[in-house]
Amino acid sequence: MLFLFHGDSMIAPNINLSELTEKFGTDEKCRIALEQLRWPNGIKCPRCLADATPIAHRFQYDCDKCHYQFSVTAGTIFHDSHLSLWKWFITVALICEAKKGMSACQVQRTVGMSYKTAWYLCHRIRAAMTQVERPPLSGKVEMDETYVGGKAQGKENRLTNKEIVVGIRQRGGELRFFHAEDVKSGTLEKYIRENIADDVDVLFTDDFKSYKGAAQHLRKEGKHKTIRHKLRIYVKGDIHTNTIESAFSLLKRGVLGTWHRLSAKHLQAYCDEMCFRFNNRKNPYLFRDTVLKLISSPNLEYKKLTAA
Repeated sequence: MLFLFHGDSMIAPNINLSELTEKFGTDEKCRIALEQLRWPNGIKCPRCLADATPIAHRFQYDCDKCHYQFSVTAGTIFHDSHLSLWKWFITVALICEAKKGMSACQVQRTVGMSYKTAWYLCHRIRAAMTQVERPPLSGKVEMDETYVGGKAQGKENRLTNKEIVVGIRQRGGELRFFHAEDVKSGTLEKYIRENIADDVDVLFTDDFKSYKGAAQHLRKEGKHKTIRHKLRIYVKGDIHTNTIESAFSLLKRGVLGTWHRLSAKHLQAYCDEMCFRFNNRKNPYLFRDTVLKLISSPNLEYKKLTAA
């Protein structure tokens, strides 16, 4: 769970599309929902946090102290958007419920907007899904790497046009994907030290040679175990990497079956979206928690998104 704000002020858990359109089919209904989420204890000025008074016949408020006039979208990702709030809400719900992701083309057709708007909207939602704080993983952790991207070009150059994704998954816990530059020992060690606790029970990897040096500090304490894939051994007791590999398969289904084509520049954003949805797959309030993240997240400017 991302938040503990699970009362009845906005929506019931496990909302479906028909309930969503009924409860949030207009901008006015969406504004009321945003007010409940942003100010559960009453309207507050975003500048001085003083109480505010509604302005008649306008969706705005006047601060009782500094007289700053504002709306519920002021200072949020919704503020500079020309897109209707109900379209924001529907797109968020579609992305949250799509196990393998939702393409911009599908959003364009389903919700009704230009492709450019749909593409930008999806990326803004992905940016809000990015997990800022990542506490170290503990317990039993699996780590592996995979390659996504273009078609293989012959046996010798089979990894040409491919991008590297490093995956770390705690059994019964979180999943993390990283778009990596390479799979050298130093690179993998960096991901291990930044994401895995020193007191981890055990780290499982395959017999790829880079892991020997990358997990050397864990190996000395007997906390690094490998499964010999080169010998066609895939499970030996509780030693395996099947848990992280199943997560990789979900990512690749998203790339091949949903997004079809994505640039290396934005690969990390798609990985973050997949991890966010996977880690919250049992959260019945995922839609509302995602809207809460949109309220508190900084805006992703289009020029920054498209910059070289």
